[in-house]
Amino acid sequence: MSMNNKEEKKADFDAPVQSFKNKILVFLNKEKRPLMKRELLAKCKTKNDKEKKAFEAAMQELKTEGFIFEKRKGFTLCSRLGYFKGTIKRLRRTFGFAERDDDGTEIFIPGKFLLGAMPEDKVLLHLIPSRSGSPEGEVVSILETGTQQLTGRVEYWEGTPYLVPDTMSKSHIRIVGDENAFSEGDKVLAKLVFRGERHADHKVEVLYNFGDSDIAKSCTESILYTNGIETEFPSAARLEAEKISFAGINEYDFNNRLDLRGECIFTIDGADTKDIDDAVSVSRNSDGSYNLGVHIADVSHYVKGNSELDKDAYNRGTSIYYGNTVIPMLPKELSNGICSLNPHENRLAFSCLMKISPDGELKSYEFKKTVICSRVKGVYSEINSILDGSATEEIKEKYAEEQDTIFLMQELADKLTAQKIRRGAPQIETNEAKLVIDENGVCTGIYSRERGKSEVIIEEFMLMANTSAGKLAKEKGIPFVYRVHETPALEKIDTLKETLIRLNIKYPPFTDVTPKHLADILESVKGETVYPIVNMMVLRSMAKARYASEPLGHFGLALADYCHFTSPIRRYPDLAIHRILTDVVAGYDKNWLTKRYEKFAENASEQSSNAEIKAMMIERDCEDCYKAEYMSNHVGEEFDGIISGISDYGFYVELPNSVEGLVHINTMPDEIFQNDMNIILKGQLSNMRFTVGDMVRVKCIKANVNDGNIDFMLSLIHI
Repeated sequence: MSMNNKEEKKADFDAPVQSFKNKILVFLNKEKRPLMKRELLAKCKTKNDKEKKAFEAAMQELKTEGFIFEKRKGFTLCSRLGYFKGTIKRLRRTFGFAERDDDGTEIFIPGKFLLGAMPEDKVLLHLIPSRSGSPEGEVVSILETGTQQLTGRVEYWEGTPYLVPDTMSKSHIRIVGDENAFSEGDKVLAKLVFRGERHADHKVEVLYNFGDSDIAKSCTESILYTNGIETEFPSAARLEAEKISFAGINEYDFNNRLDLRGECIFTIDGADTKDIDDAVSVSRNSDGSYNLGVHIADVSHYVKGNSELDKDAYNRGTSIYYGNTVIPMLPKELSNGICSLNPHENRLAFSCLMKISPDGELKSYEFKKTVICSRVKGVYSEINSILDGSATEEIKEKYAEEQDTIFLMQELADKLTAQKIRRGAPQIETNEAKLVIDENGVCTGIYSRERGKSEVIIEEFMLMANTSAGKLAKEKGIPFVYRVHETPALEKIDTLKETLIRLNIKYPPFTDVTPKHLADILESVKGETVYPIVNMMVLRSMAKARYASEPLGHFGLALADYCHFTSPIRRYPDLAIHRILTDVVAGYDKNWLTKRYEKFAENASEQSSNAEIKAMMIERDCEDCYKAEYMSNHVGEEFDGIISGISDYGFYVELPNSVEGLVHINTMPDEIFQNDMNIILKGQLSNMRFTVGDMVRVKCIKANVNDGNIDFMLSLIHI
């Protein structure tokens, strides 16, 4: 394909620019002194105006790229001066942090050396003597401006409005423009319209008002915007979804599918779940073995590779859940409609059909394209009541035909759990919060999400299907998206050991950690008051799970092969492997699968991991805002909690409902405190000590909805 005239002219210009860049770097490298621009121009021997323009462009690019720097006596190499490129990551009132572009090292920057730099600015940095032992530096110049838009809270001083940006805690930037667009305390989106050499010299204009910053709903909208989360779908993707929904399911869609509509198959989810992507079935064989069926919505039948729906789902990576809101990965026409395994409706499914031994061992498996019809929409709380004998007559009637199967499911799940324990998987517990949001979007209650018997049933069954899919992919040696969880880093295990020693907890000595070691540690303190904190410390010692195109195993589950197969409505990696497994079931060979999916699996793994991390941060930040909103109505009240973390400036206390707040050292009795390994905070003048895991009584003294921070103070001082 030939270039147009514009492209040709650009190419003609770029060539001499690059040539001059190379020459300038050579000249500066040879000279031991700085060179003035006129000296460099003479050395480059420009012949005409065109070459002079190319020379000027070359100089500008070298400065922007951080290769050369202009001092009073002329230009010199940045490397000769010890200058290096970095990116401003976050700011505080009197300091900031940058990240080196070459090795990712974090650099502390005192406020007076920031040069007015903003988050995501590309800057030229120089190291300065450190007072803390950690790298410190100064901003020499701003190479490229980053974000021009900021979210934050409006505050007035002496009648003048200022923005306190979310990414620049306690910094203040003058607001100019229409003051009718905001009021004090509003959460707003603002644009930088002027940049000075100090943050105090910057100026912004308000572009959008999210609402009152003391309301969690306003703050969560700001968080979504800051992270680039689109709540609406692109028109092309939406039109595809509407077309699919309108077409519905026809008889010809059942061709070449195993018809399981006569089987006892049903779903089990939360009462308010609308995107139902898994159903289950269980039966017992004459030899005592079990037939376990996990039937997953066949999303890949509708969302074809490289379609507009697929492109958007790939970018989103996952659904995002916060408060009582869901931002789905797929439009509701699919997620809540034709893909959702709603009761009494024919649905296309991708089923994992497994045979389980009487003691809970996976003996065989196969994957089939199926058509199912869920008999009932099971609800966790209702099925839990059946299993514990507290079900009402109404609930018993609802599940009359499924009751025997429900008890058989529990029997199998118990054996699968026992099998998991036998292979050494640590039984780590998590304290997840359930937020109660009223009709106005306000958080009015928080309680710990309970994990009943039916939740365990579904968890164990999904684990078996995910394991089967991972095994199949590894056996065939095909490109795949695995869920991997690597062995904990040695330094984290050393920290865990040190913590156990300080807490006077005995453990069997070990060097190369295995899942069984961590399982034994947890089991040794089961039922003791220290168990919650040991559980938390074991969890913190683990690596972060991620997606990868290589089968690296799953440490936390003590499994060699694992993936995510069971949630293609809300997770892209599940959709990705559905697409791959569809072609496996269709009979395509390894060479064809490798050619088609090798790069796709690599890209999907990386993108899905990044999207997951982003979604988790968003969900956490939004949840913090709702928790602060709830606690703002309980300021002055006292609570019992457990010390969950120690720092140089105090300690964190977690309440039974999962709310966490800081007891700042400034609110404690006059004392000189020493932080011992982030495990114990010890008083030097008294016997006062605060240890991770201690129970304390605290009073809520502040709840900031805008930043999601909660402050406690001690109600009772223990010595």
